[in-house]
Formats: sequence, C-alpha cells, structure tokens
Amino acid sequence: MRWLEVRRHSLTKQGSSRGRGSQLSATGVALARRVGRTLGSFHHVVTSPSPCAMETAVAMGYAVDDTVEMPSGYVPGEVDHHDQWRWPRPYRRYAQMIGHSSELANVAETHRTIWTRAVEAVPEGSAALVVSHGGGIEPTLVACLPAAEHESWGGPFRHCDGARLEYADGQFISVRFTRAPAYSR
Repeated sequence: MRWLEVRRHSLTKQGSSRGRGSQLSATGVALARRVGRTLGSFHHVVTSPSPCAMETAVAMGYAVDDTVEMPSGYVPGEVDHHDQWRWPRPYRRYAQMIGHSSELANVAETHRTIWTRAVEAVPEGSAALVVSHGGGIEPTLVACLPAAEHESWGGPFRHCDGARLEYADGQFISVRFTRAPAYSR
C-alpha cells in the first residue's frame, strides 16, 4: 500500500503587497507550517510550478522534488473561477460534469496521471505529497474514485485542506479528507 497526500496551496497575499516578494502571506506561511507539523514524512513531493504551491510545500517543511504543469479545472463556459463554492454538493456536480464535458474530464485525467506518477515514485508503505490548486483537486478526486459516495465528501478545498488517498494494485482505493485549521486573513 502507498498513500498520496494532496493539499491545496496556502493563503496568498492580497491588495498592494500581492506580486511583491513571496506569494504566500504571513498568515499563509503560519498555516502551512501548522499543517506541515501534522503530516509526517514524504518520499516524493510534487507541486505545480506556481510559486504559491512551491512556497506552501517549503513552509510545510518539505523540499520540492519536482514541479509539473497542472491545468486549471476552471473550464471556460463550463466551470467558472470558484464555481464550486456556490454548489451545494460540489463533488456530485463534478461527477455529473465529468460525464458530459470532455474538456473537464481531460483536466481531471491529466491531474490523475500526475498523482499516479507521484505515488508510484515512492516505495511500498510510504507516501507522496502533491500541492495543487482549488478547482483542479476536486474533479480529480472524483476521477480517482468515480464510484465513491461523492455526496458525503463535504465542501470544496479551502487553503491547505487535504485528502489522503490509499493506492494499491495500480489504483486509488479510498480517500480521507482533512480540513485545515481555521484561519483569518
């Protein structure tokens, strides 16, 4: 058995400080540190090339082994930016949409392939970490576990929220969600 921990990046700067220095805010760094202390070790760490994803992994206490382009789950005309926050059952909605949208299905499949490569890069009995973005994580979880009870999964990913997937015999077999501690900007 192997595990894959998937986390959304931490809080970024807002307002006039955005775009200067690091992308994470001081609160974002503190949140990532707090979450990182609870996670344990990883044999392989992958992030998107976005500075906020890489900085989150480092603030959590992990060196980044690789960066991989991860397409956005926000598909023009189908899923607008942060639409998942307006849906009462986002994972059920993604399951329906993946069945009807080849573009969203392709995005989820691209992420699933990245996740699979990451978890297959670690030895049996160990884990990999992927730090990614909201809007891409949610449909990919559905694609990894299409027969799961999606209605029970709760809301979309807030900053530093996570999911730990079990991986065996070449497939993801279960998921456990971990919500990040409360924070205020």
